Amino acid sequence: MQKVALVTGASRGIGHAIAAELSSEGWAVCINYFTHTQEAETLAEQLCQKGHAAIAVQADVSDRAQVSRMVRLCEQQLGPVELLVNNAGISTAGLFQDVDDAGWDRMLAVNLTGARNACMEVLPHMISEKRGCIVNISSIWGLRGASCEVAYACTKAAIVGLTRSLALELAPSGIRVNCVAPGCIDTDMVKMLGDETRSMLIEQTPMGRLGTPEDIAHAVSYFASEKASFVTGQVLAADGGFIV
Repeated sequence: MQKVALVTGASRGIGHAIAAELSSEGWAVCINYFTHTQEAETLAEQLCQKGHAAIAVQADVSDRAQVSRMVRLCEQQLGPVELLVNNAGISTAGLFQDVDDAGWDRMLAVNLTGARNACMEVLPHMISEKRGCIVNISSIWGLRGASCEVAYACTKAAIVGLTRSLALELAPSGIRVNCVAPGCIDTDMVKMLGDETRSMLIEQTPMGRLGTPEDIAHAVSYFASEKASFVTGQVLAADGGFIV
């Protein structure tokens, strides 16, 4: 029976790399996306052409009903979810006082409640089978804070709390929960900051480069593997030494 992974926010960037990496390791992958339909469907087609099972499913993770529908569809077409990767997230930069109520609420809804919704929908099966794995994607800004990204950093710090607390609660059920905290990764989110900021981030990273989406995918792959069978509640900062 094939192993099934659900990766949220997997149409581009880090999520795309995670889905591709897991697929190469034998996971059937449900590629979640919200707006980037073409990218998600293209990725699913590419994985299927390589002989791997994959589907692309649209859902706004902040909406519990949409997440429920996605998980049921995944179960019908691929099988029950054994690995959940909570990667979906949004980010905005600006002064704390300039973040309006709608922006604050949306950030919490996607980055934190989205992870909660996905966990709630996949956990019944995991608990009944007494096995499963959840990998949450946080950020180094959730570990050290970030000026002009207060809302984002708050949600990513909350993901760390979710990871550690849920790991303790689910350990007796044989379910592992871990977290990867990416550093400065060469994705669209960083490109939007401009060349000057990008160069500054490279200078501040001890390893002298930005990370790649594949760097994060490798970390997720480790947590998902049997090599991490005794690892839970951990936060791995994949950041080139940025916050050492």
